[in-house]
Amino acid sequence: MTKKAKEQIDARNNLDSYIHSMKNTIEDPDKLKDKLSEEEKTTIGDAVKESTTWFDANGEATTEEYGEQQKKLESICSPIVSKAYGGQGGPGGQQGETDYENPEDL
Repeated sequence: MTKKAKEQIDARNNLDSYIHSMKNTIEDPDKLKDKLSEEEKTTIGDAVKESTTWFDANGEATTEEYGEQQKKLESICSPIVSKAYGGQGGPGGQQGETDYENPEDL
């Protein structure tokens, strides 16, 4: 496997993981479900649906395209999640960061 292929797979997996994490965030009472308003849940839910549709339709996207799609989703979800955690960015996080590992993201 080439380095480029590995980066593409990693980017795809990172996006997939983030999509599922955000879906769980709005559906799991142990996460943020009960701390989010209906509007916030709808905003995240719509963004997740849009990203899922894009993800399913773009199975051979480039590393950059996966990264751009993830950044787009993060730009919608991260402010809401940070606010729900009281501006702390999540457990152990800094404001503006997510608690997901994405070393390939930058």
